[in-house]
Amino acid sequence: MRQQTVAAVQRHIIEAPELNREQCAAAIAEAAAAGANLVVLSELHNSPYFCQIENPDFFDLAEPIPGPSTTYFGNVARCCGVVVVISLFERRAPGLCHNTAVVLEKDGSIAGCYRKMHIPDDPGYYEKFYFTPGDTGFRPIRTSVGSLGLLICWDQWFPEAARLMALAGADLLIYPTAIGYDPHEPEEEQRRQLEAWITIQRAHAIANNLPVISVNRVGFENHPVEDNYGIEFWGNSFIAGPQGEFLARAGAHEESTLLATLDLDRTESTRRMWPFLRDRRIDAYEDLLKRFRS
Repeated sequence: MRQQTVAAVQRHIIEAPELNREQCAAAIAEAAAAGANLVVLSELHNSPYFCQIENPDFFDLAEPIPGPSTTYFGNVARCCGVVVVISLFERRAPGLCHNTAVVLEKDGSIAGCYRKMHIPDDPGYYEKFYFTPGDTGFRPIRTSVGSLGLLICWDQWFPEAARLMALAGADLLIYPTAIGYDPHEPEEEQRRQLEAWITIQRAHAIANNLPVISVNRVGFENHPVEDNYGIEFWGNSFIAGPQGEFLARAGAHEESTLLATLDLDRTESTRRMWPFLRDRRIDAYEDLLKRFRS
């Protein structure tokens, strides 16, 4: 059996980038000491979620790859002997930035990166102002712990992205995330949004017979301009198996580090019972390439 112990770090992000990095490093070290081979951090974990507004000054948060964060967390990965997934505001060139996940190998080197393909533009999530859509495609990143199908937050609503990662040989799907709700929304609506978020990612696990690691941040983050407004990040990070079963779950309010042991060979046995890839009608899916079918 190809077993890997994985960890998902759910944290409340604070204003100080240096302290955020230090707390993430401490969580990585804790997870490694508990036996983790792979540790995943949440989306844009170095700073509060700045995309609540459109402000050109926030481009100062962007950094190159390689750069300060890849060096810092590369050293953490090397010292702890684990593969680490970090999430950065990447400055690729002047005026050209991405929302990027970087995989750091156990020796601290960069194994690869994935640039977020689907970019939202909704109230409180004005990411199109900051991020150019990714151009890395849906290709898993090969590491010492397996082929990682990296996707980021808004990508999680698109089954096409998960399927293409599966077809390219991903051993598991990983979703660094920053998602929550407006605290002024009715509780019923908040609950529906959370359940939809959990359900869609468990569905990706089931449809592709792959484990899923979904890592969210937690806690309230104030709006940069408006008083008594902001985002309540709902936490609820989880690790699921290839039939969508929960292997570990975090709560809605507390910081926590989830650990679970994945048997990557279960994908083979599960696909023998549920041969979804065998029964795909690829001859009948050409309309998926259309924006809309009238």
